[in-house]
Amino acid sequence: MDTDTDPAATPAAPLGAAPGAAPGAAPEPLPLAGLTVVAVEQAVSAPFATRQLADLGARVIKVERPDGGDFARAYDTAAHGLASHFVWANRGKESLALDLKDPRGLGVLHELLAGADVFVQNLAQGAAARLGLDAATLCARYPRLVAVDVSGYGPEGPYAHKRAYDMLVQCEAGLVSVTGTPGLPVKAGIPAADIAAAMYAFSGVLAALLRRGTTGRGGPVEVSMLDALAEWMGHPLHHTMHGGEQPVRTGLAHAVIAPYDAYPTADGDRVLLSVQNDREWARLARQVLGRPDLAEDPAYATNAARTRGREKTDAVVAEALGRLGADEAVGLLEAAGIACARLNSVAQLAAHPQLAARDRWRQVDSPVGPLRALLPPIGLPGGAEPRMGAVPALGEHTDALLRALGMTGAQITALRRDGVIA
Repeated sequence: MDTDTDPAATPAAPLGAAPGAAPGAAPEPLPLAGLTVVAVEQAVSAPFATRQLADLGARVIKVERPDGGDFARAYDTAAHGLASHFVWANRGKESLALDLKDPRGLGVLHELLAGADVFVQNLAQGAAARLGLDAATLCARYPRLVAVDVSGYGPEGPYAHKRAYDMLVQCEAGLVSVTGTPGLPVKAGIPAADIAAAMYAFSGVLAALLRRGTTGRGGPVEVSMLDALAEWMGHPLHHTMHGGEQPVRTGLAHAVIAPYDAYPTADGDRVLLSVQNDREWARLARQVLGRPDLAEDPAYATNAARTRGREKTDAVVAEALGRLGADEAVGLLEAAGIACARLNSVAQLAAHPQLAARDRWRQVDSPVGPLRALLPPIGLPGGAEPRMGAVPALGEHTDALLRALGMTGAQITALRRDGVIA
């Protein structure tokens, strides 16, 4: 981590200073300091999970193919020449470029696993088992190891060997069917299935480590993208199973509340507002719309009436907000106690005043120089700040790791000559 390159990235006060702590008191160490994680990972689901572990202090050794490494490295060049997905999901790791199909490469991996606490893999279904790297096999060989299998659809069943990219799983899990407008289903704008699986893998590792603390044994952890996203579909799933009807797609609108949508403002922005009850509607009508008569009008006074006449409701709100700039609209809505938000772009998120006010930005080193990155969402007041280490170049740590295992320079040179390492 390099915060000296940008004065704005330096915290005004140490995050490690606990409330009421004596000045200069040392912060508590990061909770995963001293743990070693080995990951044979690619794309997003497993890398994002292990990045959480690295942020919390674990040493993460990322094993990549010598011929190009994690294929997410080549997704784009948007991050000053690096791939944006890779930068996001791989900071704070050591890169070991190793051919696991060569017995010598696999032997190196097992030397690392003998001293590791956690192993995470998301190879194509069946590939890990063929190499003896599935969680069950590894946990039998290394009883204290927590081994995680991240897959698309799970290890058995008719979909076990089906390709499982994020958008495909979003479709299979029904997320796309409830996202979009009435006439157009759309995928989520972020890799929701990958992120869901990553966060369950992360929490699964923490749970298994807690269990190891009492039993002395690690054990396998199993997470599938479909299972993870199906859990996130809980509301529409239960609504459909128990109510008999799937929730309709309504874009930004709410299916059963009106007004609840984003409305254009005079300066070209959009402001979303949500009226949760009829008292709020009355305040909106009087203080924002300039139509106190609508507070008592039977066609608008109740949510049931406003929802039945959604087009008229939306039209009267849109007309009022269309005369205002976004700042003025938000000010009036907040003064009236109406929940509201700007419909921000990604660039506006990057400049969000709340993130700036809470000092959420840091600088992360990379092969192309410092890159701006957000602090992890998990806060540990009184503890050391999350370790936001550098984004590694492919094979950047190969030689150092092999020397730490006792290899000589000649042995390392021979492995590189034979393409076993890079």
